[in-house]
Formats: sequence, C-alpha cells, structure tokens
Amino acid sequence: QVQLVESGGGLVQAGGSLRLSCAASGSIFSINDMGWYRQAPGNQRELVARISSGETGYYADSVKGRFTISRDNALNTVYLQMSSLKPEDTAVYFCSANVRLVSRTYVEVWGQGTLVTVSS
Repeated sequence: QVQLVESGGGLVQAGGSLRLSCAASGSIFSINDMGWYRQAPGNQRELVARISSGETGYYADSVKGRFTISRDNALNTVYLQMSSLKPEDTAVYFCSANVRLVSRTYVEVWGQGTLVTVSS
C-alpha cells in the first residue's frame, strides 16, 4: 500500500559528500517520523538519523555534525545530506517511515536500501 524508493547512493572518496533521497508513495494519509538506518556487512542495522513531522531531527553520535536529515512534507520525501564521509560510513542505507494510511491505520514502512561506499 505504501512504497519507499531511495536514491543517491554510490561510491565516494573519504571526505566527500553524498545526498540520499527517499520518496514515499501510495495510500498515505500522513507521515509521522521518517528516518535513515544503515547496515554494514556483519553488523546489525543501526539508526543514523530520524526526523519528526515537525522537522525535529535526532542523530546518532557517530554522524553528528557531518550528516543532516531533512524532509519535504509536500513531497513525502526525506533526505540525508552526508558530508565528511569516512570509510566506516560504508553500508547499505535504508529509509523508514511511520505512515498513517488512508484507512487510518499505522504502518512502519522500509525502503529497499541504497549502497554507500566510501573509499579511503
């Protein structure tokens, strides 16, 4: 009923920047929190950043000061601007959204993931 489509991943050198986008579509009444998570090989999925519908952001300590999360509520889209990238930021990045459907039920939806590779 709801899909999240991510884009913007790729290969970048250490110190570089990338911008990830995630657009939600489907039977959406409203969207509460949206967020970005990542999973590196052999590791568990971890929270990178989340943003409320009122655009209050929360960041993992490892990315504070380097990453910025933002959203465009009119477009049902969340962004992650990543700067000063480090090799340890290499992971598959997933977006998530807490969506209120037109049926008024709530669901947590995940994107398919986009790979970010930071070379040293």
